Amino acid sequence: MKIALTIIQVLSCLFLIAVVLLQQGKKSGLGVISGAADTFLAQGKARGIDEMLAKATTWVAIAFILLTLSLSLVH
Repeated sequence: MKIALTIIQVLSCLFLIAVVLLQQGKKSGLGVISGAADTFLAQGKARGIDEMLAKATTWVAIAFILLTLSLSLVH
């Protein structure tokens, strides 16, 4: 049981790191390689992806915290 929870915790940790790194920065210019080539539709799509990544970050972080707490209680 403890090994399975540990494996799930490590996977959620790696997923959390990846999701945070994929998000664009809040300040203008962060995470943008060539901002002049972005069209209005591409910017809207990017905002939609960022919103999805922000929600995923929240849920995966909650799962990570719960897994950490449950692992601390399992002996």
